[in-house]
Amino acid sequence: MRLDLRDRLAGLLVFIGLAEFMILMIVAEAIYPGYSVSHNYISDLGNYRLAPSAPHALIFNSAIIVMGALLVIGAILFVGGSKTRNLLRAFMILTGIGAAGVGVFTETSPYHLHDIFSLITFLFASLDSYPASVFRGRWSAPWAVLGTIALVALGLYIPGQYLGLGWGGMERMIVYPNIIWALGFSGSLMAQGGRNI
Repeated sequence: MRLDLRDRLAGLLVFIGLAEFMILMIVAEAIYPGYSVSHNYISDLGNYRLAPSAPHALIFNSAIIVMGALLVIGAILFVGGSKTRNLLRAFMILTGIGAAGVGVFTETSPYHLHDIFSLITFLFASLDSYPASVFRGRWSAPWAVLGTIALVALGLYIPGQYLGLGWGGMERMIVYPNIIWALGFSGSLMAQGGRNI
């Protein structure tokens, strides 16, 4: 398979993974009784014990596992070469593993496994915006800005500084900027493949 075609397929898989996750997360929020974007963690959507009568947990956990798997497969298709491509690929794999781990190891898992996989996802999704931005050149600089916003939000979130957004709101300030830049990146891969490097 040609390198350009592999890059386009990688972009498609990443886009599908991100889009299905966003849509199904909204569905899970909508059917979760009394769910608050401000005062519930995103991962509460995957907790079977919090609202056992609703299928939100199955929907959320399935969606984030599929997203993680598609990120890893997309990264494998995204063949390395330059240092930027290799770093981008490695961070995509770590983000995908982290995301899948969030769905496998829910909030009720022992040994803080859920927290560890959440941190891996948040951190490497944010860091990945930098090689992605270098990869695509000057018109992709906003991706690094979004990744930086997510990193700052993560830095505030860990010590409990929520800036009036609540823990759920601040958590979304980590997740949403990363999803936005990654959708832009996946779209650029689908449109142009890996021509820039």
